[in-house]
Amino acid sequence: MSIQADRSGRRASAKRRRLIGLGLLRSLVTTVVLVGAYYLLPLDHISSVPLALAGGLLILLAGAVWQLRAITRARYPAVRAVQALATTVPLFLLLFASAYFAMARVSPANFSTHALTRTDALYFTVTIFSTVGFGDITAVSQSARLVVTVQMLLDLLALGLGIRVFVGAVQMARQQARPATDPGIPPDQPRQERDET
Repeated sequence: MSIQADRSGRRASAKRRRLIGLGLLRSLVTTVVLVGAYYLLPLDHISSVPLALAGGLLILLAGAVWQLRAITRARYPAVRAVQALATTVPLFLLLFASAYFAMARVSPANFSTHALTRTDALYFTVTIFSTVGFGDITAVSQSARLVVTVQMLLDLLALGLGIRVFVGAVQMARQQARPATDPGIPPDQPRQERDET
């Protein structure tokens, strides 16, 4: 009986490692596709940056809600949460990079440097997100400063509340996975539903 339980445990552990690897690969592919889209989409044709940014943030919010529901229904909620964060954070950053790029195209005077390239806009976005702020690119116009301020506030919200919500969804999914009649099941026990990740 002990040997059979050990084999079953090893198979479950190998399956979990495989799912984690596939989840990370899926997240990497998604990020590469998002970055590719950022560099290929005709962002210089955006006429209303505030409207495009608001629409993008609503899409991001809807995607985050969908991800939270997927986490609570996943067989391995922690794996699904990592995938969700690995997709949501790059999308968030690329959304603001797109806004900065479009703002620089509308008026180069929005920023302290020459007209921003897509790489400059992405670099600027990441320096704001990471709170490094080297100062080589700064927002000069009132509208650019307003968008940067919105990003800073949303960065704090995403880092503080966003991660807390994803962790809460994992905990809720793990609690739902335990049958009420058997409280001795550890929280790492996989769920019995169809969704693998």
